[in-house]
Amino acid sequence: MLDKYEQQVEDALVRGEYISSADLGDTKKLFQEAAKNYRELQETKSITLRVNKEDLIKVKVKAKRNGLAYQTLVNLLIRQYVKGETEVVL
Repeated sequence: MLDKYEQQVEDALVRGEYISSADLGDTKKLFQEAAKNYRELQETKSITLRVNKEDLIKVKVKAKRNGLAYQTLVNLLIRQYVKGETEVVL
């Protein structure tokens, strides 16, 4: 059973609205590489980090209050910084 979008695509194919690309092989390779890169970017990477002991204790306390592992809180802080949602004074 096709969903609404899939049915629309199939109908368009039947009507001949899509045409074959002359560089299909190159386009396919491009999309395969993009999918591979996307998957790699979604993976996590373990790191070793030295932090001030007092700061680590405070992070652990805040994480525990919110029901999180402190590593999860550190990861969230990094993600928010990268997205521009949190600023750090350098």
